[in-house]
Amino acid sequence: MDRFRMIFQYFQSNSESVMNGICGLLALASVKMYTSFDFNCPCLPKYNMVYGLGIMFLPPMALFLCGLILNRQSLVMLEEWKRPTGGRKKDLAIIRYMCSSIMQRAMIAPVIWIIVTLLDGKCFVCAFSGSIDPEKFVEFANATPTQTQLLLSKVPCKDDELMKNHPARKAISRYLRCWSQALGWSVLLTLIMAAFLARSLRPCFSQAAFLRTRYWSNYIDIEQKIFDEACCEHTRDFAHQCILHFFESMQREIKLRSFHVPREAEVGVKEEDHLRGITDQEQMNKLLTSWYYCKPPLDVSQATQRQTVGGERPSMPWTDSLSNRGNEPQKGKTSRQTDV
Repeated sequence: MDRFRMIFQYFQSNSESVMNGICGLLALASVKMYTSFDFNCPCLPKYNMVYGLGIMFLPPMALFLCGLILNRQSLVMLEEWKRPTGGRKKDLAIIRYMCSSIMQRAMIAPVIWIIVTLLDGKCFVCAFSGSIDPEKFVEFANATPTQTQLLLSKVPCKDDELMKNHPARKAISRYLRCWSQALGWSVLLTLIMAAFLARSLRPCFSQAAFLRTRYWSNYIDIEQKIFDEACCEHTRDFAHQCILHFFESMQREIKLRSFHVPREAEVGVKEEDHLRGITDQEQMNKLLTSWYYCKPPLDVSQATQRQTVGGERPSMPWTDSLSNRGNEPQKGKTSRQTDV
């Protein structure tokens, strides 16, 4: 259980890993959906191409939209793009980086669906059976154009009476299936080569711009998470104080039910500590409006100066561990000297 808890906490803290997991689940869901889908070509001259291409491309569009909806960064990117400038400038490079990352993850499941359908070949045979040149097959030499088009549309239906025992049906089906699988493997090889080139050629270029855009895109995501957590904490404390003030007018009933009511001084201290001086709805609305229209600049030097002026600088949690690590060799050395 501890191992599963650590894994859950890791995915909860790392949004990039969560999105990769969601993309993987969508990819597996697309394969499962296609394998469980009952494919029935209409075998009609005017509907085969519509049905085949619809099955090949409409579900990928739905999976692409699902990938955009489930990706939390898509909403963060739109908010960053549409927000007022305020005290913080917009960087289009960060928005482009976030957009490319979102698109790459959202395209995984649709591409897998298209590749699976091409490798299977049923949709391709259904869609393009009527586009075959009948002159390539001698079995259609004595048929009229109308009969030829009707027979070609019946190629995907192997149980149809017109094409059940026709000698050209298997040849046309194999021909179209070969083209479909060739296209599927070509698309897969092209994507693998593009990913390989993008990964191998990246160190050949300057990484400074990439590191900047990646850092600030992660910052925007984490800042939104911390702001939501701070709002939830403030909301909980605000509701707690409102309920305590409400029950102060009912002290007799509270005493009968053995509820402990803090004194006014304690309540004032908690309001000062937890509510940060924001004690009514109007102040909170002004704060949220100010956060949206005028986000603070990315400069924490003034806040650091206020902390150093107001009191002693707070010790960081990792400073003690670093100092202990630095003292460990000295302890070992002294122990050896005493032993000698």
